[in-house]
Amino acid sequence: MPRWRKILFSLLGAMALAGAFVFVYSLLTKPDTCADGVERIDGECVGVNGEGYDFGTPEITDVARAIARENRRIEKQPYVTVAMMLPLQSDREALRRQMRSDLQGAYLGQRQANAGEGEPPKIRLVLANPGQDYRRQSKVVDTLLRMAASPEDRLRAVTGFNLSLDTTEAAVARLTENKIPVLAARISGDRIANEDRPDGMAKVRFPGLARILPTNHDAAQALADFNGERGRQNLRTVLVFDKRPDGYNESLAKAFSRIEEKGPAGPAAMSFESPSIDEAGSTGNQFTQTANNICDSRADTIYFAGRTLHLRIFALKLAEVGCEDRHYTIISGSDAASLRQDMTEKDWARLRGDDGRAKVTVQYAAPAHPDAWTTELTAWTKKYTATHGREPTDQDLPQYLTEPKAALDTLRQQIAATRREGIELGSTPNLDDSRTMLVHDGLITIGKALHQAQKNDPESVPTREDAGRQWSLLQSRHRVQGTSGLICLTTGGNAYDKPAAIVELDPGRKGPGALKFVGLGWPTGKPQPKNCVIPSGTS
Repeated sequence: MPRWRKILFSLLGAMALAGAFVFVYSLLTKPDTCADGVERIDGECVGVNGEGYDFGTPEITDVARAIARENRRIEKQPYVTVAMMLPLQSDREALRRQMRSDLQGAYLGQRQANAGEGEPPKIRLVLANPGQDYRRQSKVVDTLLRMAASPEDRLRAVTGFNLSLDTTEAAVARLTENKIPVLAARISGDRIANEDRPDGMAKVRFPGLARILPTNHDAAQALADFNGERGRQNLRTVLVFDKRPDGYNESLAKAFSRIEEKGPAGPAAMSFESPSIDEAGSTGNQFTQTANNICDSRADTIYFAGRTLHLRIFALKLAEVGCEDRHYTIISGSDAASLRQDMTEKDWARLRGDDGRAKVTVQYAAPAHPDAWTTELTAWTKKYTATHGREPTDQDLPQYLTEPKAALDTLRQQIAATRREGIELGSTPNLDDSRTMLVHDGLITIGKALHQAQKNDPESVPTREDAGRQWSLLQSRHRVQGTSGLICLTTGGNAYDKPAAIVELDPGRKGPGALKFVGLGWPTGKPQPKNCVIPSGTS
């Protein structure tokens, strides 16, 4: 064989070997995908998908498919993309049910926004899973930034955000730094917010951020407004707070500590330390000691600044400590809206005394409650009739009650329509825990902002900047009629004087306890003004 042919065969063999090596290497290093746009990292499916993928969480399978169906329905029309960013995998059944409630609200809000006003752009909704506690948020934000720049995706807003964590704050900061509007539907921590000032200006840390949930400070003020002077002259209070770094816990503890008490001095604040949001660790042992210390004091009202898992353990421990048949009231923040889902019938029984009366009642400032508007309107009408000697006309009724009631009626009609159309959502949406209502309100707020921005240039979809500029304009005649209350946004993008639904978890005398709406609390001490015109000097 000629020498040149031997050389050629050798080169071809070497090239074939190198090619095989590259092929095998690419297979070994190729990302392990869970679905299109979703990568498996340390057992979690992290990424963005709007095609019906459920991230391995069967509780959200049906609603994820419903969202994908709506996406396909509007794909031939002018649309923009909105991302729903929150952890979508968990080993805890209660958390998976909460995810389903959140996504049911997102779907119903998307559906309503796409049907409303009859104008483009429509909303294409995608699910963005940043991993447990938002630990993989950086990778997801990378994808969202690419989608914002893409002429096909046209990402124009990100919503969701259900935990006030450092990782959540990092995600919000990076998105807003890149001019992607963010609407935080369920963050209550004070730190992830822009600061409104008395001169009407704002200290903007997160340009393009809007929030529709009262901060923990506002929720604490709403609780104080609701309780007013009613029995507070004789209350003895104590603050119990989680020392673990957590934006929600920290701001709630600070807010509770600033409430001006009129009763006798209670004991000094007591702390505990949990390992994480969804781990109990040694908190049970810590709470035994705390409960004994509270028993030895004369405190009967406990401000609890901690997460739902630890609130449940604390309430049960407090009930176990025999203490002169004393009844305790635990007051907490919006995270407590999930408490009922974690309670078993045995837990409820433990909160009762031998006589069947409650040992412990939990009161919290919920973002919303489905009984709020009818109950408050009934009470308002009764008072008006007694004062004026006649029943009020429709024009007499206050907007801050009638418009949210109308919005809630519309949401219920949306739920009924999905049933008629045979659209499965995994379960009938349960509005009691406020999740579905609040996330729904977030989507219709985004829809309103997009439609308002679209009017400025009907020939093209709004830019990111145009959409973000709309937040502070959503007030007065452009207020959003939310199921959770009127949404009127300040210069800083905060919901002005958003009411808190004061809710009590009462164990009752037998069986599962009752979740009862007991009244509205207003952060400013009075209801929102007519047409939700934000007054000057608001801070």
